[in-house]
Amino acid sequence: MATDVKSSIGLRSERGPILAAIMLSTSLVALDSTIIATAVLTITDQLGGFAQFPWLFSIYLLAQAVTVPIYGKLADMVGRKPVMLFGIAAFAMGSLLCGLATSMPALIVFRAVQGVGAGAVSPISMTIAGDIYTVAERAKVQAYLASVWATSSVLGPLLGGVFSQYISWRWIFLINLPLAALAAWMILRNFTESAPRQRHRIDYLGAGLLTVGAGALILALLEGGQAWAWGSPASLVLFAGGAVMLAVFGLVERRAANPILPLWVFTRRIVVVSSLASLLVGAILLGLTSYVPTFAQGVLGSGALSAGLTVGALTLGWPVSASQAGKVYLRIGFRATAVIGSVLAVLGAASLLLVDARSSLWQLAIGCFIVGMGMGLVASPTLIAAQASAEWSERGVVTATNMFARSLGSAVGVAVFGALVNARLGGVGRPAAADLVPAVHLVFLGVAAMAVVLIAAAAVMPRRSEGNPEIHSA
Repeated sequence: MATDVKSSIGLRSERGPILAAIMLSTSLVALDSTIIATAVLTITDQLGGFAQFPWLFSIYLLAQAVTVPIYGKLADMVGRKPVMLFGIAAFAMGSLLCGLATSMPALIVFRAVQGVGAGAVSPISMTIAGDIYTVAERAKVQAYLASVWATSSVLGPLLGGVFSQYISWRWIFLINLPLAALAAWMILRNFTESAPRQRHRIDYLGAGLLTVGAGALILALLEGGQAWAWGSPASLVLFAGGAVMLAVFGLVERRAANPILPLWVFTRRIVVVSSLASLLVGAILLGLTSYVPTFAQGVLGSGALSAGLTVGALTLGWPVSASQAGKVYLRIGFRATAVIGSVLAVLGAASLLLVDARSSLWQLAIGCFIVGMGMGLVASPTLIAAQASAEWSERGVVTATNMFARSLGSAVGVAVFGALVNARLGGVGRPAAADLVPAVHLVFLGVAAMAVVLIAAAAVMPRRSEGNPEIHSA
């Protein structure tokens, strides 16, 4: 078990240095999710390969997604600390290589290295928080972690613009090096754990099958309809091959002595429901972040900066509500909190359907903010409920499963919403505003439909008093 539970919470408490290390580690991934978007044109001006730049995002998401379940299992086997340190080191190495890249293909490969590191940093940070804080304490700790994402949603685009315009786009990646070094040092110095040191046989076959199968499926979803047609040989091979690999993976895991992704995660209602909620959250977020800027620029005629700030309302609404979610679920329970968040998401998406060519950016931003508020009230309580239902030796897998579902949902969202828009526009290079309005409204309608499904998923979440004694005591 990790550090003994203390009564005080906050950065000045006995566990404060560990919390600070978790926050700093989280900031690496949070900043990276926003800082690069503002520098795409500057990067492609120097390195070329404008047509390849979507791979900067796809390859990162792919590498992160397929490694998350593996890190979760390893964290339950050897402890959180070594896995976290490896993730920070890999992220830092990828950042250094990205900062030194001299061609677009090289930058894409090095972004994959970054993604491999991020696959450990995100879930293990949440797992450590689950280890050292009780459910009641995490209600307060969540405000600290949410502040990291809130700050990054504002600071990331600002730093990206400053670096790319006044210094060099390379510092978008190199800035991670001192942050990673400080985060690793703080974890080495302050976080101690007495993880079980039993000898485990690592399920290499299962890990390989999961990586290849999930990787093929996510890649097919990310690039289908964009890099290649949905019915193309490449798309069919990836979908079929991924499905076969995952089927074989399931058979292997049933017989494995120490499976990399235990099949019991699919038999626990709370884990399945929280993962479904996470998948829907990922799809909703990607749908809006992909098409709100397009609507703002192509229909409302705003500039790139204004469009970015508009969708920034979405990423700001999330941490604002997530910081208060703990107080809410301690008072009314996990289920009611998640239902309220889902309803907010439906209302926000419905308000976006009322936005047209005569609307203002404020109307678009307010709708995004409401959806973001809803997501903050869903994502945190559902993850914490799942964590609280698991023992120490299972918590890494549970956390990783939830976060893998969100990555998968992001890929599904890209595929579904991209297909809806392309079907409406018919592959036009630069659509007219009159055509873009109904096409993007399909995205808003899809987001609303997913939010309705989210209400149903939240409705079968356990109340605070159900399940693990830790939940009951909260």
